[in-house]
Amino acid sequence: MAGGGSTAKSNSTTSVRIVVAGDHGTGKSSLIITAAAEAFPANVPPVLPPTRLPEDMFPDRVPVTVIDTSSSLENRGKLADELKRADAVVLTYACDQPSTLERLSTFWLPELRRLEVKVPVIVAGCKLDLRDEQQAVSLEQVMSPIMQQFREIETCIECSAYKHIQIPEVFYYAQKAVLHPTAPLFDQEAQTLKPRCVRALKRIFILCDHDRDGALSDAELNDFQVKCFNAPLQPSEIVGVKRVVQEKLPEGVHENGLTLTGFLFLHALFIEKGRLETTWTVLRKFGYNNDIRLGDDQLLSPIKRTPDQSVELTSEAVEFLRGVFSLFDIDGDGALNAHELEDVFSTAPESPWSEAPYVNAAEKNALGGLSLDGFLAEWALMTLLDPVLSVENLIYIGYAGDPSSAVRVTRRRRVDRKKQHSDRNVFQCFVFGPKEAGKSSLLHSFVGRQFSEVYTPTTEERYTDALAMCDIAVFVHDSSNESSWLRATELLVQVASQGESTGYEVSQDMGIEAPIPISAKLGDFNNIFRRIVRAAEHPHLSIPETEAGKTRKQYHRLLNRSLMVVSVRVKDVLLALFVTVVLMRYPCFYQYYRLDKLGVEGNTE
Repeated sequence: MAGGGSTAKSNSTTSVRIVVAGDHGTGKSSLIITAAAEAFPANVPPVLPPTRLPEDMFPDRVPVTVIDTSSSLENRGKLADELKRADAVVLTYACDQPSTLERLSTFWLPELRRLEVKVPVIVAGCKLDLRDEQQAVSLEQVMSPIMQQFREIETCIECSAYKHIQIPEVFYYAQKAVLHPTAPLFDQEAQTLKPRCVRALKRIFILCDHDRDGALSDAELNDFQVKCFNAPLQPSEIVGVKRVVQEKLPEGVHENGLTLTGFLFLHALFIEKGRLETTWTVLRKFGYNNDIRLGDDQLLSPIKRTPDQSVELTSEAVEFLRGVFSLFDIDGDGALNAHELEDVFSTAPESPWSEAPYVNAAEKNALGGLSLDGFLAEWALMTLLDPVLSVENLIYIGYAGDPSSAVRVTRRRRVDRKKQHSDRNVFQCFVFGPKEAGKSSLLHSFVGRQFSEVYTPTTEERYTDALAMCDIAVFVHDSSNESSWLRATELLVQVASQGESTGYEVSQDMGIEAPIPISAKLGDFNNIFRRIVRAAEHPHLSIPETEAGKTRKQYHRLLNRSLMVVSVRVKDVLLALFVTVVLMRYPCFYQYYRLDKLGVEGNTE
């Protein structure tokens, strides 16, 4: 991996806008004119118009526009606007005026932070030819404290427009900082590759390790070099690369070739030596953007579907995930522990399940391991909620098929009703009920969680959506509390038709099944999970009908789903807001949803 120079262009940057700022008289305009015209100007206007640098001035051949600015108070607003539009900022000071150097840390750099200008900064010491050599100090000695305080500074350079010293280099470093930024790759303080960079490089290493022996052989290294830099490695170059690694990191090379540790070491070395373009070339050749995520052209296009259609994994994707589970279940105990699960996503930018709504959404064994059913259920949930994210992570962990082959859009619910059967493998079940009706206990039972005597109201807002996503609605009430039943029936009627009706006979009046008695405390669930799934599988049954619905037909929009009433026999509840259960054909997980858009008057405390 010799690098081969910079031939890569950012897959997201088509031009670079560099804004030059600094105190009056520090040489801003002379710097720009000399770079563009390759000649020192005899007469310099106060502020130059936008200046385009020659496209062939730098290897990346990305157009560069340089913006001159005035530091006068009356132009402060325009200066702020230009800085906010910058891709990079060049801050100038005059080498013969020490006060202008001090102003960088007392005014200019704090001003950039105040304006929230979060772009690379190049510090250019102009008028080098005028500096008093009697008072000369090293640039590193002067700038080191400032760079420690202001990490946004990429490079410091001294130059002279009059003597043509390092003028093109100022703008080369500014352009390079935009096209090949340091921040996403390297932690300057810790002097290590950033986690997301490590994860991307690990994925690239695995993709290039064709024989899966944990090392890049000479042939694999050469293939990698050709793919990334369009030029083969000579045998002597391969020997040289491995020698460099082995001298500094013995475990970076073994008999089969360059190890992952050695591969990462090389990239850290390139970056430390200022050759960020080498690592960026590699990342971009494998489809990564400046956020070190795969670009949109590598991923699934947005899926068009109606509100009553959902997205599920295909059998091809499920089989791939079964293989992934088996591969990473290192101890063979039929579950992925925390370390094994982290390893699954070690080639993704981060684990997609570390936060809500996925964290703790699936059942785990007594040791905290995620079963195969739970693993597949988490993927089903992610595919249901965010299919593009789901497929993106499938690709990160090694799915090699066409992205569109990983998911399918289910047919519309009205077609399911006509055919009297649903073709879905994942159902969304919204659970309604008043406070302390037993909703949480019911949901916890689906994933094998124990009943708790402690009442813990759930008050966080997890998700907002509409009833169109609902395949089956469950209404829960506490059978020991008459007011709980009355409120549950009110909710049922309101959701069904926006009409008004109360009384126990509401179930029969609306043509749905009578309340099903269960007890979370006693562990008697009356086969409720299977009954919910069965109702969802046959969406033409148990659809409520109201008087208002008969006359206005408004229920066609809201009621193309099955409903049932669950009677909880003891006051053993935990949940205190509307929730939904996402059901696979086996009980693996549930997920909460707030139904804020419904206009349903329910207790959401």
